[in-house]
Amino acid sequence: MSPATARGGAQEDYQPGEAGVDKDGGAKEGKGTWRHAAFHVATTIATPAAYAPLPFALASLGWPLGVCCLVIGTLVTWCSSLAVASLWQWNGEKHTSYRLLAQSIFGPWGYWYVSFFQQVASVGNNIAIQIAAGSSLKAVYKHYYAADHGAMTLQHFILLFGMLELFLSQLPDIHSLRWVNATCTASTIGFAGTAIGVTIYDGYRIDRNDVGYSLQGSTATKVFRGFNALGTIAFSFGDAMLPEIQSTVREPATTNMYKGVSTAYTLIVVSYWTLAFSGYWAFGSGVQPYILSSLTVPRWAIVMANIFAVVQITGCFQIYCRPTYAHFEERIQAKNMAYRAWLWRLMYTSAYMATITLVAAAMPFFGDFVSVCGAVGFTPLDFVLPALAFLKAGKLPKNLGLRRTVKALCCAVAVLFSAIGVLACIGAIRAIVLDVKTYKFFHDM
Repeated sequence: MSPATARGGAQEDYQPGEAGVDKDGGAKEGKGTWRHAAFHVATTIATPAAYAPLPFALASLGWPLGVCCLVIGTLVTWCSSLAVASLWQWNGEKHTSYRLLAQSIFGPWGYWYVSFFQQVASVGNNIAIQIAAGSSLKAVYKHYYAADHGAMTLQHFILLFGMLELFLSQLPDIHSLRWVNATCTASTIGFAGTAIGVTIYDGYRIDRNDVGYSLQGSTATKVFRGFNALGTIAFSFGDAMLPEIQSTVREPATTNMYKGVSTAYTLIVVSYWTLAFSGYWAFGSGVQPYILSSLTVPRWAIVMANIFAVVQITGCFQIYCRPTYAHFEERIQAKNMAYRAWLWRLMYTSAYMATITLVAAAMPFFGDFVSVCGAVGFTPLDFVLPALAFLKAGKLPKNLGLRRTVKALCCAVAVLFSAIGVLACIGAIRAIVLDVKTYKFFHDM
């Protein structure tokens, strides 16, 4: 199916998986408020799987470079999110998906560019967070059944989480997840508060003389770990779903989205920065890729943090599987099989969940998938494309000096983060190759 057909044909048919399209083929009015937008954005970005690796990323870069990268990543993605939100009706039309927005600005190549990288980001993100959810469930299990060695492995918990997500996948669209995501946002706050509190508590218990902050390994190891850390930071701010979320918001959609994004980023800054800095301070270069693995006491608080993590990841997974579901639904609509939509939905969601669960269980390398997903999936969509789209759409200030400044900044962001994406991808692939050599498939991490 060509992009033109996708724009004027199947894309404008009823798509139960994408809010923003009504049964008559037109863009329907969103019902969500700016608070709902904040819930969706916070759930999509501020997942424990995103900011739990941040202390490890800082440990791979060191204090000066790590702090600079984290602050720059926050500012650039916040501005990029506002830029994408501002393009909602840039040419007088509402664009209910990132793919259609890119097509309207760049033409057919924009449609396929976003389609490819959105799928990479969505699938990679869901593999990574399913591993994180399985790890958290296993941690809770081990707390209550410490002596029951080997009875249930990480793979069992990954499978259980996959079954839960298959059930939630039967909900029709993102707006139908609003109360799930409200709960997830509350869990984000709970996870951040608990994890930060326990991290600081553990940090004071540790002999500070035993904590070092120097970069570990050979020169090559330091360089590749630094590349890997850049991908981790890109992943932590990943949000490849902003237009899809904006399509669920009532008018004025742009203003409400600005408020929702800024509210979500307030939460993100407080939680991300605090956990990243406190985690690196507490454990230094020895911090684990998933911060909860470094925590020791109090056990009840660690269990609570893991439960918060699982609840939050549940909603994040659902938002990121929606672009893939939308592709299936387009094909179903094109073949006039809507009368059996529920059966087809069960079939393709089952196939999707089986694939994601199999990969997550076979290669449970959480940190590696986080990095490669950030490098290959989120960097093009969250750093590079928004800057280019803002320039191409011509939404620049009228003041000549300010106009030149904005152009220069957009070009710099696009070039810099394209290079960062390539370097981060190299570091991530190297880490996966090393892990595959070290561990067997279906290893109980």
